[in-house]
Amino acid sequence: MYDDTVPPFLFPAVGRKKVTAAFDGGRITSDGGVMLLAAVERRIRIADRLARNIADPCNPLLVTHSVADILRARMLAIACGYEDADDLDHLRTDPGFKLACGRLPDTGRDLCSQPTVSRWENAPTLREVIRLSYALVDAWCDSYPRPPDAVTLDIDDTVDVVHGHQQLALFNAHHDERCFMPIHVYDIATSRPVAVVLRPGKTPSGQEVRCHLRRLVRRIRRHWPATRLTIRGDGHYGRPEVMTWCEANDVDYIFGLPGNVVLHRLLEPAADDVRVRRAETLVPKLRRYAEIRYGAKSWGCRRRVAARIEATTLGLDIRCVVTNLRGGNAEWLYDTLYCARGQAENLIKLHKGQLASDRTGCRSPLANQVRLVLHTAAYWLMLTVREAIPRLQPLATAEFTTLRMRLIKVAGRVIETATRVRIAFAAACPEAALFAGIARGLQPAGP
Repeated sequence: MYDDTVPPFLFPAVGRKKVTAAFDGGRITSDGGVMLLAAVERRIRIADRLARNIADPCNPLLVTHSVADILRARMLAIACGYEDADDLDHLRTDPGFKLACGRLPDTGRDLCSQPTVSRWENAPTLREVIRLSYALVDAWCDSYPRPPDAVTLDIDDTVDVVHGHQQLALFNAHHDERCFMPIHVYDIATSRPVAVVLRPGKTPSGQEVRCHLRRLVRRIRRHWPATRLTIRGDGHYGRPEVMTWCEANDVDYIFGLPGNVVLHRLLEPAADDVRVRRAETLVPKLRRYAEIRYGAKSWGCRRRVAARIEATTLGLDIRCVVTNLRGGNAEWLYDTLYCARGQAENLIKLHKGQLASDRTGCRSPLANQVRLVLHTAAYWLMLTVREAIPRLQPLATAEFTTLRMRLIKVAGRVIETATRVRIAFAAACPEAALFAGIARGLQPAGP
């Protein structure tokens, strides 16, 4: 049974036909919610933004699928859970996907096939791939209505296991796998991705991290010259080259600091006080904080170190961070500022686990970087749909898999007539009211 209670999607007309809701006839699509993703894509126009950075040598008069159309179909498929390019061999005729890509569901041309997608994933040159990566940074900057006063960026890497002899793949003894180790950078305050860079499967060196941060900060400051930037990462990003560069370029940082004999000796008075207090009070756990000035031989100077010291019945645990921030006490630096970086790992799980961005099976690293860009674009689509959900709704904080099952994987009937295209959804749809509200919220402003 189908109902017309879901309001019409007021997308731009497809050809000369309007898109409205209905409840009879037509073809069935299992991904009716892809129209929400299509509305988001029309708002942020990320496919057009990426396509502008790829040269198309084809004659425009003979082109059936533009670069923007190919990228749009690919990122919509990824967001809907079809992470492999060969899935488009079946989706290219799906009425919902055709309508989402701006084509009529019955009489319009089919979408691009897998060979076309794969050819364009391997087509961009090195310069074009670099411009695609910068386009993601530009999209993040443009997502703010005005330059913020300060932004904290979390940088981390993740293992991406390979299953062949792809270039840049190395054996990593820690993970006991042959893999890539791409770097992810996120704006944790908004959960938005800033940059994703494919790299070999080894721990990044200080010089490599410095080069990545230099290019990233330079791009951000083209948009926001006065914004205060803070870089946050775990211990293997707190390299001397990185800290020296940040201090020389007016960038704040807070990094994890691995313990050593000298560091523990400097913290011994505070640690001994915590041990004694725990023993006297007979509590199972006691936590205190301390702050010292510490300079490793490779640093060439002394820097501010904040330590969290925790005594339990099992012994003593000391965790340290190093920073160039002048404000805040040791407790705030560690518990409030540094520990918030754990959220970046959850965002990486969304990116890699729920959008399958570890499908980097191309031999060329350029093609694999293009795939990371496309998966990040799909992340933008899913995140924007979630941001459109009212804060009081349970799905406002849901993971992407939950959003996909509750809002995207919604069966619908698409009917094309002589004057309009009608979409019908089941009358018993459990999220009908929320679906309708999101659809209204994503409608373009105007009469």
